[in-house]
Amino acid sequence: MARTREFDIDEAVDRAMDLFWRRGYAETSLQDLLRELSIGSGSFYAAFGSKEDLYLRALDRYTTLQGNQREEIFEETAELRPAVRRMLTSLIEADLADPTRGCLVVNASTQCADQPAVADRVNAEIRRAESFLSGVLERAQARGELSPEKDPRELARFLTTFIQGIRIVGRARMGQQFVEDALTTAMHALD
Repeated sequence: MARTREFDIDEAVDRAMDLFWRRGYAETSLQDLLRELSIGSGSFYAAFGSKEDLYLRALDRYTTLQGNQREEIFEETAELRPAVRRMLTSLIEADLADPTRGCLVVNASTQCADQPAVADRVNAEIRRAESFLSGVLERAQARGELSPEKDPRELARFLTTFIQGIRIVGRARMGQQFVEDALTTAMHALD
């Protein structure tokens, strides 16, 4: 008779995500994961398959949370410029509060670029962010908040690139004034 699973998968993915986020993929061993999740290797393999499979699930969880946060900001803040500023400021504040963590997507792209499945996940998340922002900008343009001369897709690509760059700068601990100056300049792209 098979044993029933004695741990919550979602909670385990969240805990693994936190561990990968703090330590990095390569620096997180299977033993670290087993200790963090308080499970044996048999349970680990039965539930997750491999360290890489769990990492991909953790990365998916992270990108879902980030996407939800992005959507909430734009749902709660009706006007384009305040919503974009709020989104960017929230990322900057998170990085200033804990620069050692940075962004798990940026970490994955720099630490695991040689792993095709991870690179695919990173690419998909960047495309999702670009698509979301492009839609937001198109709707803002239709409402007259964005000049008809602006290309929403190009502007979305700029903002997506800026977000990834600001996350790296935050991790590099360049300081609040540095990122606020960059934010001011990025906001001018909406003029």
